[in-house]
Formats: sequence, C-alpha cells, structure tokens
Amino acid sequence: MVQGLTFSSGLRFEPPKFFEYLLVVHPNEETFNQIKTEKENFSSEYNVSIAKKTLPHITIANFLAKETMEETLIKWMHKIINRQQSFDVMINNFSGFPSSKTVYARIQNHEPFKQLATSLKTINTYINDNGFPNAKLINHPHMTIARSLHPNVYEKAIMDYSRKTFNASFMVDELVLLKRQNQYDKCKQVSVFKLGSALN
Repeated sequence: MVQGLTFSSGLRFEPPKFFEYLLVVHPNEETFNQIKTEKENFSSEYNVSIAKKTLPHITIANFLAKETMEETLIKWMHKIINRQQSFDVMINNFSGFPSSKTVYARIQNHEPFKQLATSLKTINTYINDNGFPNAKLINHPHMTIARSLHPNVYEKAIMDYSRKTFNASFMVDELVLLKRQNQYDKCKQVSVFKLGSALN
C-alpha cells in the first residue's frame, strides 16, 4: 500500500485510499458451523492457526477500487445480481490445490457460480477506466479449509482429507460485498445483494 508522501515544503500529500473488495457467499448457519468446526479441527491437528481465523465463505469476485467508486459499483452490482436466480449449493468431501497448498471443501455444481462471474465482467470497464486491473472472478468455486500451507503439512493433510467424508447443502439467495485495506485487515461489510427468486 502506498504511504503518504512528504514534500520539501513540509506539506504532506495523502494519496486517495483504495481497498480490496470481496464479493462472497456466506453459507447458512448449519453449514457455517460444520465448516467452522472442520477449520478448528484442522488448526488443532496440523498446528496451523490461520485455518480457524478465517470464516467460512465462497469468494465470487475480488477487485481493487477507490472508496469514491463504491456508490456506482453497488448500483451496477445490484442490477446485475438481482437478474441472477437463487440456487442450491451441494458440498461433498474435500480436495486441494497443489499450487497454492490449499485444502478445501468441494462444491458439486460450478455452473451457477460461473454464470454469476460472467455477468459481473461488465464492471471491469469501470474499474479499468479508474486505473485498476480486471476483477478476479471465480473459476473454481470452493470453500477453503486452510491455504498457503507448508508443503509437508499440505502433503500430509491432503492425504488425510482424501479419506474423509463431508456433506452439506444450502441455498444461495444473497451475496455480500466486503472491503479491507490489506489482506491482514478485518473485512467490513459494504452491501448485501439479493438474487432473484428461482422459478419452479
């Protein structure tokens, strides 16, 4: 993060603040508690404290933006997300990403998440016009148990978790926009977006 600059005149220039925004799905209470317990068990079993510090969620998108862009982004996102229908999420067992040394709970049907991500591409023009890179949009929906593990811990954990069974399901009917100034900050809720009702 760029810090304030001091000029020879003694005047201090503060650059405009920008934040990392995360658009996430929060599971229902039952699934939340199941995953939270799994994260706490992982933390205890493998001595990885970060696993229990992050709350269960599925990230749909993350991007950088200035606070002054928030109002416009929220308006656009309300319109986009309200056109998408609510959907069921089925979680089944565990897997891992070797590249990022991540253990996660697997989501069965990726299609509704990919449709959401595709629809959100339209905000990139506005983000780009303000000097920020494209939003990172979900391509492999999952619920992280622990990430950025030491290679030895990852190898042991993925072997153990490949033998575990886990099942949960919940309905996604809203998305939550969060923001933070850096990855170590606690996220602050910015807005909640309701999905349209699923047609029977």
